[in-house]
Amino acid sequence: MSIKLVAVDIDGTLITDQRQITPEVFEAVQDAKAQGVKVVIATGRPIAGVKELLAQLKLDEPGNYVITFNGGLVQETATGENIVSETMTYEDYMEIEFLSRKLGIHMHAITKDGIYTANRNIGKYTVHEANLVNMPIFYRTPEEMADKAIVKMMFIDDPEVLDAAIEKLPTELYERYNLVKSAPFYLEVLKKTVSKGSAIQHLADKLGLDMSQTMAIGDEENDRTMLEVVGTPVVMENGNPEIKKLAKHITKSNNNSGVAHALREWVLD
Repeated sequence: MSIKLVAVDIDGTLITDQRQITPEVFEAVQDAKAQGVKVVIATGRPIAGVKELLAQLKLDEPGNYVITFNGGLVQETATGENIVSETMTYEDYMEIEFLSRKLGIHMHAITKDGIYTANRNIGKYTVHEANLVNMPIFYRTPEEMADKAIVKMMFIDDPEVLDAAIEKLPTELYERYNLVKSAPFYLEVLKKTVSKGSAIQHLADKLGLDMSQTMAIGDEENDRTMLEVVGTPVVMENGNPEIKKLAKHITKSNNNSGVAHALREWVLD
């Protein structure tokens, strides 16, 4: 079967290290669209951090979709209609917030509208995330978070501090949540049912597609679930060596238009 749905990660995959979309990638995406292929950005970012890229690639037109929050939200891009919307409870928030204090690491929570932190001295990685995804930061005490629709939380700190904290995480935490390390300084905490893989399965089902008609292109650990469920998993040349083990194909690096190469080699006629 020919490929009809291609899910594409952003950082380290779709864009260069300078956060640019190359002309080659732009043209390949347009050619895929013209052939009737759904090219879907699948990212850990919130929707605000994706809108500019959607516009650049003309993926904000009717009939296009986007996966954000590592699968916590799937939307039709032109209307904003939710296909999948998974949020966490206040009890989830309190558990993770307390654990971050116990471990001595920073944490923030993200809704569709902003980044919320209970750290009065706002962590530098919270500021980094806010700048990256074009979202405002709000300082709120834990008591003020009861009415917030949280899509994901993130443990954030210097890599060595975060890694030390990860070693101390209780085993049962992994049983109740989906924990994904998306950068050396980020450990994302999502509902157990949330992942890029489950989001792609939901979307393929909505579009009437068999999973053999799907491809995913990624580079890091938070791409694992989508690479595991699609018919054609593709990993970037610059990808994590462990993630490369999942690949059917290895494409060129993000700085060498690897997404364009993958589309032209294994999708386009």
